[in-house]
Amino acid sequence: MIEITFNGTIEQIPYQLLSELLLAKGLLDKTGIAVAVNHEVITRDHWAWCPLKSNDQILVIKATQGG
Repeated sequence: MIEITFNGTIEQIPYQLLSELLLAKGLLDKTGIAVAVNHEVITRDHWAWCPLKSNDQILVIKATQGG
């Protein structure tokens, strides 16, 4: 288990890759989201290769429509 911060909440997770975390959160197949790890945007095609380590800060933002 590693400790990360996900959208401002500290969590203990068993995952080693960003894609595994997003799958567990039900976000892997969502469109209109942006993901940053430690303030660096990770493009969707790199989610499967992005390793997670203790103290990482993950931010997921969902685009909304409005005006």
